[in-house]
Amino acid sequence: MRTLVIVESPTKAKTISKFIGKNYVVKSSFGHLRDLPKSKIGVDVENGFTPTYVVSKDKSATVKELKDAAKKSDHILLATDEDREGEAISWHLAQILDIDPDKAERITFHEITKSALEEALARPRHLDMKMVDAQQARRVLDRLVGYNLSPFLWRKVTKGLSAGRVQSVAVRLIVEREREIQAFKSDEYWSIEGLFAPLQKGKPNKDQAFLAWLTTTPTKKLSKLDLGNQKAVDEIVKDLAGTTYTIENVESKKNSRTPPPPFTTSSLQQEANHSLGFSAKQTMRLAQQLYEGVELGSGGQVGLITYMRTDAVNLSEKFLTEAHDVIQKEYGREYALLKPRFFKNKNKNAQEAHEAIRPTEALRLPKDIKAHLEPAQFRLYDLIWRRAVATQMATAEINAATIDIKSANNYGFHATGQTVIFNGFLILYPDKAKESALPPLAVGSAVANLEMKPEQHFTEPPARYSDATLVKTLEEYGIGRPSTYAPTIATIEDRGYVERNEQKKLQPKEIAFLVNDLLVEHFPEIVNYEFTAQMEENLDAIARGEKDWQPIIATFYHPFKENLDKKDAELSKKTLTEEKTDDICPNCGKPMVIKLGRFGKFLACTGYPECKTTKPLPGEEASPGTSEPTNEVCEKCGAPMLRRMGRYGPFLGCSAYPKCKNIKNIEIKVNLKCPICAEGDIVEKRSKRGKIFFACNRYPGCTYALWDKPTGQLCPTCQQPLVYKGKKIACSNKECSYQPTTP
Repeated sequence: MRTLVIVESPTKAKTISKFIGKNYVVKSSFGHLRDLPKSKIGVDVENGFTPTYVVSKDKSATVKELKDAAKKSDHILLATDEDREGEAISWHLAQILDIDPDKAERITFHEITKSALEEALARPRHLDMKMVDAQQARRVLDRLVGYNLSPFLWRKVTKGLSAGRVQSVAVRLIVEREREIQAFKSDEYWSIEGLFAPLQKGKPNKDQAFLAWLTTTPTKKLSKLDLGNQKAVDEIVKDLAGTTYTIENVESKKNSRTPPPPFTTSSLQQEANHSLGFSAKQTMRLAQQLYEGVELGSGGQVGLITYMRTDAVNLSEKFLTEAHDVIQKEYGREYALLKPRFFKNKNKNAQEAHEAIRPTEALRLPKDIKAHLEPAQFRLYDLIWRRAVATQMATAEINAATIDIKSANNYGFHATGQTVIFNGFLILYPDKAKESALPPLAVGSAVANLEMKPEQHFTEPPARYSDATLVKTLEEYGIGRPSTYAPTIATIEDRGYVERNEQKKLQPKEIAFLVNDLLVEHFPEIVNYEFTAQMEENLDAIARGEKDWQPIIATFYHPFKENLDKKDAELSKKTLTEEKTDDICPNCGKPMVIKLGRFGKFLACTGYPECKTTKPLPGEEASPGTSEPTNEVCEKCGAPMLRRMGRYGPFLGCSAYPKCKNIKNIEIKVNLKCPICAEGDIVEKRSKRGKIFFACNRYPGCTYALWDKPTGQLCPTCQQPLVYKGKKIACSNKECSYQPTTP
């Protein structure tokens, strides 16, 4: 008997084939085979929002292969991923292969292992149409928003823009944070730290010196901003000079620290961004690879982690047993628990039957498979393995100590310290808290002040969103679901709403402000946090079978479409995107206006389309789409060359375009000679994917290149270029002993 098993990924198919018998044939659908058409909306809004699905042209060969395989098979099992998207892919496959959805057989598994597959094969189920409906509702809803609102933005703002139910809310969060930063006014404040030491035979024991900060004056308890200027600080330091100090209070308390729960999709994205510097998109791509399977030498293709789209924190009995054995073997009996530790799902919609993200085998230590993994794969697997195993390790025991010091003239200082009594899970999954021991001191004993350290500070604005903090905020608001976070961030980047600064934080572009303000004023429900979160609740209710999807779509769509038609008639592009100026066009003498294009503001001639002159705003760099005259002449046709600004930087283009399409690159130098060939200059370049890097301009004669931006200086230790690494300056030579410095 021949059974056809269909999954959505060729890698997954290869891994599964290793575990099941010769009577099974495993084929891949390569993701979705059917979707709504690209050329039209594909939803019949007059008849229950019925969607029309079409097979993608690039999937026709795959469909034929699957149909041929189905004809030769006695039995068909649909084995796509266990979430709503996977359920929908299985439903589409049933439709394509003419399988009655009520009779279609479906298998799911949390991990691609022999035992998990055997269990799934033994218990096939029917399609869960509630999950299919929930996915279909999301797809229809997003299509109705995107295919109505995006063209509106093209007409009223500029071409190439998009709007979406979740992406527009993400843009709003980033824009509002940027406005908080812009409106922020920094306040000066000071702190005073004292370096103290216990007395030993009348002399200070400097080996036991410790820091304490000033918390009270003779008249009041100090808050953060109370010391607002140097004059006030100098007076206190003067007042403290020559006084004596006594220990007023000593406290010591033992604290227990438990490990964090195993990873869910959102917590994995947050931690991988925070500790590894991975974007949400990169994290999910790597996790997909680990889940679907990696070649482990003679071990063949092996799935290394469980399914990576989950909001549950449960762990299987098998893993708990394995983890206990690994902990005893690798770290000792004292680090293992007598009984497993369980965690409670904070997400009320988390599916209890699902599992957290964990290694498929706790016994598969990261160090044992490192040679078979790419560096980024290894780092993510190591993070997942350590987090999951640490959940079953003993609590850490911490001694927290505090000391209060009083001066003879009634100034108070406070010191804190902590030491680890037993490291427990911290031996495997350490946190960033550092040990700082305080000396043993008795109340009433005297201490010497070795130094007073006044320090100036300034309050800082709220930080821009990183992938981690944006995912956390979206999760807190209930906007989107685990599977949507990474594609949402990728979409708002790809659409030109945000860019990453040197610290990899998400920063809105000019166009994001305009589009966000337009949506907030005229389509408030689209970018309303509570409305978007409620829609997610409705989708979850559909998946649970508590609500029907068509009435939910109808309740949203009809008022939305009515408002859209009204705004389309009321608003004009000119009003939204143009500002008058006193500038005159240098080519035709007509007034110039400030326009807002996809890449920012620029000056444009009002004589368009007869005159296409554009200029950057005074004091600003040129935006993509703008052009300036130059003294160069096109070597192909003799017309003047214009300095144009493209998406990836400046270039020279012929003014006779489109008749002549001649272009030339403009090098952006970084004031550094190539350290390898000593002839070329290091210039800024962009990869095929648009990522900036720095390389010798003699390529291909010289292939020297760097990802990090050079400072223009050479390392004093090895004479290789120094580069910016976030907020620090480091040597580009990884083997160099030069220590990073703060600019």
